[in-house]
Amino acid sequence: MALDPDKKTEVVLLACGSFNPITNMHLRLFELAKDYLHETGKYKVIKGIISPVGDAYKKKGLISADHRVTMAKLATNNSDWVEVDDWESSQSEWLETVKLLCGSDVLESFGIPNLWKLEDITEIMQDYGLVCISRAGNSTQKFIYESDILWKYKNNIHLVEEWITNDISSTKIRRALRRGQSIRYLVPDVVRAYIEKNDLYSAESEDRNAGVILAPLQKNATGSKN
Repeated sequence: MALDPDKKTEVVLLACGSFNPITNMHLRLFELAKDYLHETGKYKVIKGIISPVGDAYKKKGLISADHRVTMAKLATNNSDWVEVDDWESSQSEWLETVKLLCGSDVLESFGIPNLWKLEDITEIMQDYGLVCISRAGNSTQKFIYESDILWKYKNNIHLVEEWITNDISSTKIRRALRRGQSIRYLVPDVVRAYIEKNDLYSAESEDRNAGVILAPLQKNATGSKN
């Protein structure tokens, strides 16, 4: 039986990361990717999933997964298609995960030795593909050209240019909070209220895991010696 050429491929967008804290930019990534995929006429986005990384990732300044998951749930509470999955965040050990929706920084992290396993990058590129949001004028295409593995699977990488630029990042949010500056309109109001109520970010929280090697770097570097 022949497949209907007009039938659209259903897509679930998965975004993994620290979400420390979740920002309006994280939420915009989903909207940008959905618009892009729908405009191709080939895809129908049926769901978006946010999966915060667990505490075992050991990233500097990473606060409790409980708080990060709660903030993500608050931020997506009024979305009719983006939801939070806390499975990854509840694991006692860091686990490799597939990233399908990301910013250009994640794509470029593929080039950092021992951060990703080659077989994981290959599986993501070959079996799932990637939707990468990059700012207009960004050198993401040049990075793909300079990477043999990314070039090999370049047809599976959907580069979405973000024409309405948004330079919000979790790092900048935490810096503003440490300095007592307002973060209103940078994160959803419910997230801002939760951060203030629980006094989540400070100089002390930013020093958490200082000097500790990221779990994947530790694990993959050790494995490569065997």
